[in-house]
Amino acid sequence: MTQMTAAEAAIRVLESEGVERIFGVPGAAILPFYAALRRSPIRHCVVRHEEGGTHAAEGYTRARAGRIGVNVGTSGPAGTNMVTGLYSALADSIPILCITGQAPRSELHREHFQAVDIAAVTAPVTKWSVCVMEPAQVPGVFRKAFKIMREGRPGPVHIDLPIDVQKALITYDPATDKALEVHRPAPSPAAITRAMDMLTAAEKPLLMAGGGVIGADASDLLVELAEITDTPVVPTLMGWGAIPDDHPLQAGQVGLQTQHRYGNATFLESDFVLGIGNRWASRHTGSLEVYRRGKTFVHIDIEPTQIGRVFGPDLGIVADARLALEALVAEARRRREEGRLPDRSAWVEACAQRKRSMRRRTDFEDVPIKPQRVFREVMAAFDRDTRYVTAIGLYQIAACQLMEMYWPRQFLICGQAGPLGWEISAATGAKLAEPEREVVAICGDYSFQFLIEELAVAAQYRVPFVTVLLNNAYLGLIRQAEMAYEMDFEVQIGFENRNAPEIDGYGVDHVEAVEAMGGIARRVFRPQDIAPALAWAREEAERQRLPVVVEVITERVTNIAMGPEIDRITEFEPVEEPAAQQARGEVAECHASVPI
Repeated sequence: MTQMTAAEAAIRVLESEGVERIFGVPGAAILPFYAALRRSPIRHCVVRHEEGGTHAAEGYTRARAGRIGVNVGTSGPAGTNMVTGLYSALADSIPILCITGQAPRSELHREHFQAVDIAAVTAPVTKWSVCVMEPAQVPGVFRKAFKIMREGRPGPVHIDLPIDVQKALITYDPATDKALEVHRPAPSPAAITRAMDMLTAAEKPLLMAGGGVIGADASDLLVELAEITDTPVVPTLMGWGAIPDDHPLQAGQVGLQTQHRYGNATFLESDFVLGIGNRWASRHTGSLEVYRRGKTFVHIDIEPTQIGRVFGPDLGIVADARLALEALVAEARRRREEGRLPDRSAWVEACAQRKRSMRRRTDFEDVPIKPQRVFREVMAAFDRDTRYVTAIGLYQIAACQLMEMYWPRQFLICGQAGPLGWEISAATGAKLAEPEREVVAICGDYSFQFLIEELAVAAQYRVPFVTVLLNNAYLGLIRQAEMAYEMDFEVQIGFENRNAPEIDGYGVDHVEAVEAMGGIARRVFRPQDIAPALAWAREEAERQRLPVVVEVITERVTNIAMGPEIDRITEFEPVEEPAAQQARGEVAECHASVPI
């Protein structure tokens, strides 16, 4: 019989589950695992902070379908540092595996150094968190972890390994072991028929593509269903890219912040919404009373308890997004052949007209630079195959309003949890997942400072990507929240840096900081200098195989539509349709009662 340590068995399971790279920080309680890893083809990337490792694992998983990112750390604070990343992964349905070392089993109740019940700490932010107390259970626990991460609504798992469990000899033969089968629920045929009846009967229907469509690799079927039934699509933030932004049936995003005015206006005009793999999150719906007014809803989700969580749909269907779309497409084809699909050309044209006429301006020449101009230059500088990474803040909101995406997994974003500091690590993980793909991170100055040390990881491992750093030293999103709550508390992060007088009150000298971490950076003050700086950044990233940062000094107060401010924005091209003008007020009403 084959004997090996439990740690070696864990590594063999990881190999057979397709793990090719691990992020982590070594420490005393996890060293037996690292000793076993030395004999594995799995590559290891030493991060500078365990939270950074979780975000890198997220970026890796999000960028590469079918692969799962792994982050490893020692006992105690290593695990508590992972909580934010686990929460981010759980909130966005991203499968990552976090592994921690632990004190010996006999010492867990004796105030041992760095001994904490980390499985209990991480339980609320994982699908499953377990401390393995019996060495022989290690292979089975790791197999179960991958099944849980992949099955149903995907999400993270945490495994805690006491050091004596890792070192113990067990009997395990990898040749006789295999991955556990993952169940995917198929929809009820009767439910599919009912959903298609409701879609066919609607005069102004919409398909709503959530992140579950991308997670199930079902974007092709979504587009086919839209084209067969001539139904416009409004992707959610997590579903952005499921249908190309320049597709005639892409009708814009709906929401409180990450939205398009034309998307909101079209949604308010609609009478039926078929949501697939979406959550009805609060930043998307705003006021449910206005959001639901005059509409019927069908909700398809793989997680049974997700249906009805925010509001009760007129029809709920529990199913894997791909299997549901396969059934919907098959039914739509039959109805098309039988001539039972309505003519939707007038509705489609009305949606397209709103999309043409309700665009935001981006051609500003102002100094300091308006962020709208930054995104205009970014879209011009990089091609359609570029992948983008961003986190949370006004720059995230502006990115979603002003950029365009064309394919699934092109736009990686921490949507629900929104942890600052996410971008650098996630971009590193995404680039390592698909090295041939160009990666651009969009980041605000405050978020950039949260985990800036993770740039050293990208520099050490020669991971080239470009970061566009929008610096207003102003905490703009927080200040807009202050307006909503009528607060007068002053938040200030800009200051006079005696070592960098050229940035005059913007505080941290990011160029020096980037270079100290081993990267390359340049600062831009004028809009006409953005394009040359981005061209330089692309060239240097590829030539030197290093992370490159272009810092853009922007205006401090930025006019980005959100919440009740949505109808006060003047930076739009003229809107001619009276219905669209009316919709602006309704959108403002929809979002006015929602905390920002």
